[in-house]
Amino acid sequence: MAIQFILCFNKQGVVRLVRYFERYQMDSQKTQDMIVQIYRLISSRDHRHQSNFVELSESTKLVYKRYAGLYFVMGIDLQDEESIYLSQIHLFVEVLDAFYGNVCELDIVFHFYRAYMVMDEMFLGGEIQEISKDLLLERFSILDRLD
Repeated sequence: MAIQFILCFNKQGVVRLVRYFERYQMDSQKTQDMIVQIYRLISSRDHRHQSNFVELSESTKLVYKRYAGLYFVMGIDLQDEESIYLSQIHLFVEVLDAFYGNVCELDIVFHFYRAYMVMDEMFLGGEIQEISKDLLLERFSILDRLD
């Protein structure tokens, strides 16, 4: 199981968070084209009547969830189990919610380093590292006291 990339963008397609793993280390134009393709694919879907999973290419499947005005997207291998990653997206948003106190897009824009810190604690090298919300929040409270 490997995560190829994690994206967070708003309803207008502006990227707020991005982390690439594995083979998505490409030039900036190809990266931007891929993000535009993902945005067009996801934003055009009917979220009430279609699943949160869609195939992007012959080797990549997208798992995504929309929370208020933000889309959280993971690119995973085709053979990986989608529900595991959907639950990780939900956990990521729950931890951000608890960490920021009801997270919104502006929290991520002005305190992006905190969102990346959460992402780095949960996902390392494209692998899921931590699944305990309580343990994550305990670690972040210790880090907050260091500031």
